[in-house]
Amino acid sequence: MDRVALRGLRVRGHHGVFEREREQGQTFVVDLVLGLDTRPAAADDDLAKTVHYGIVAEEVAAVVAGEPVDLIETLAQRIADQCLTHEVVREVEVVVHKPEAPITVPFDDVTITIKRSRA
Repeated sequence: MDRVALRGLRVRGHHGVFEREREQGQTFVVDLVLGLDTRPAAADDDLAKTVHYGIVAEEVAAVVAGEPVDLIETLAQRIADQCLTHEVVREVEVVVHKPEAPITVPFDDVTITIKRSRA
């Protein structure tokens, strides 16, 4: 399985369990690793035979900027589901970073990492 990675996608969203998170929003950072077979695309030098990571980035940004959810676990699942709509993508690893999480002690980051594949 080959991998196409997209790291550090920054999008403003309104996710979280607290009212101020929903009202004010915050920046979420998303890392993706898409698993697919890139040989057909490489053999023919054909974008149509691989995943267009620019389109994936736009779709993921729309998910993050879209309907608010309470949990970053839910957000990660929605992102994975969107990535798997691309026929050539066989599996995806999603990391959602919430660097502005409402935590009362100093911290660098909060993340959830999930890996999903086609059934």
